[in-house]
Amino acid sequence: MATVTQSEETRLDPRRWWALGALVASMLVLGFDTTILNVALPTMAEQLGATTSQQQWMADAYVVVFASLMLPAGLLGDRFGRRRMLVTGLVIFLGGSVIGALAGDVNWVIAARTVMGVGAALVMPLAMSVLPSLFGPAERTRAVGIVSAASALGLPLGPIIGGWLLNHFWWGSVFLINVPMVAIGVAACVFLLPETSDPASPKVDVLSTVLTATGLGALIYAIIEAPDRGWGDRLVLVLFALAVVLVGALVLRERQVERPMLDMGLLTHRGFLLNSTAATLVMFVLSGLMFVLPPYLQAVLGNDAFGTGLRMLPMMGGLIIAARAAQPLVERFGARAVVAAGLVVLAFAALLGSRTTVHDGYGFTALWLSVAGLGFGFSVVPSMDGALAALPADRAGSGSGLLMTLRQVGGAIGIALLGSLLAGAFRDRLDTTGLPAPLGHTAGESVVAAHLVAGKTGSTELIASANASYVHGMGLVLMVCGIAALATALLAAALLPNAPTDHRTEGNESPAVASATADAGQ
Repeated sequence: MATVTQSEETRLDPRRWWALGALVASMLVLGFDTTILNVALPTMAEQLGATTSQQQWMADAYVVVFASLMLPAGLLGDRFGRRRMLVTGLVIFLGGSVIGALAGDVNWVIAARTVMGVGAALVMPLAMSVLPSLFGPAERTRAVGIVSAASALGLPLGPIIGGWLLNHFWWGSVFLINVPMVAIGVAACVFLLPETSDPASPKVDVLSTVLTATGLGALIYAIIEAPDRGWGDRLVLVLFALAVVLVGALVLRERQVERPMLDMGLLTHRGFLLNSTAATLVMFVLSGLMFVLPPYLQAVLGNDAFGTGLRMLPMMGGLIIAARAAQPLVERFGARAVVAAGLVVLAFAALLGSRTTVHDGYGFTALWLSVAGLGFGFSVVPSMDGALAALPADRAGSGSGLLMTLRQVGGAIGIALLGSLLAGAFRDRLDTTGLPAPLGHTAGESVVAAHLVAGKTGSTELIASANASYVHGMGLVLMVCGIAALATALLAAALLPNAPTDHRTEGNESPAVASATADAGQ
């Protein structure tokens, strides 16, 4: 993304570190918002009566909008002022949080998450693009490291804060906590962050934006609804066909325009394509795992919301440790070896987790979660950095935008596809013998719903069947994740460039690595 070079006096102005604090406040909100919702989903499903597909939409509405609008949002900041659009994004995110806190049913929660996705799409790319205009090459590494640490810090804070809030307040508090955080971010940006822009940047292509949003929306909707309606259902097939047509039209349009918003030509760069594929798969696996894990910890193992948040920390800890340790290993062994090894570790953790049984305690879960976190960290950072390093310096901005978009799409599809696999397996295995048809249908909607039905009917058999069915479905999800990670590891070991030529300008190397670290949990 293009930036305006500031004068040396501006770069040396001590206020730039206070301005960095504004960006830290902004990124911290996005950092813990994703994980805080994952912990809240079981509680929200119980109190709102949300089905598995509705829970998927509560998670995916945010991600789909985020992925669809990230590129045009970055261009809006370039043309009309990055501070102005960053504050706008925070205000929109604040509005979505208020709607979520006051929501009375599932549909309003999904609407709130959609609004929050619009705000996040403005905040994420602009927070990173402001840094080169604030700091020179000598200071940029430290600055981006601080912003990345703020985002990474949000990962473990989300489950802990969310769990504590749910234990003491109603579920809407996980949205309401964003209000003071965003207010601090807005005030800091208004008073501390200087305005920068690049009026020469490409114009926002409205048609391409619409094609991206509708194409992704049709694809995600089809995947989520398929378990309920059937994969051969007419509506599901029409949606899949519509998604193919819309995405195909997007590709054709972007190849024809002189200055494309989504530069598909970047995928012809072998290093960028292969590293992007690896990074996208990691996001696919991480998003799916974060969706299926909280109900297991809360409903099957019987932990409260706060306990669930604490028990997710081994994966977050492993991820953060590995993300920080990845770069020295790349320098010694090469990116290809580290990415492939990270994917193998991830595959091992997922396959180990697929062996989880109803009778296993938390100790076994903590073991494979820790290993999974290490695999995530060791694969995502070098693959992200390798993708950007493979690009010429004059295309680093568009390449970064495309890479972030692909990763968000991978996350949305991961939640939709793996969540649908879990829902179908759970429903097929659940034994509702002896229950009236309406109660049996309700029990099949989710493991939380099954526990609620069992509580009303006093059926211990239904609880046992629900737990066994959920663990079975989770095992299938983890097995798919493991196989996909192992296949990608083999491709990475065979095809990934080991030491791509770094075309980036001086001072931009660390931002690529740190940006990948910051996005690891988004």
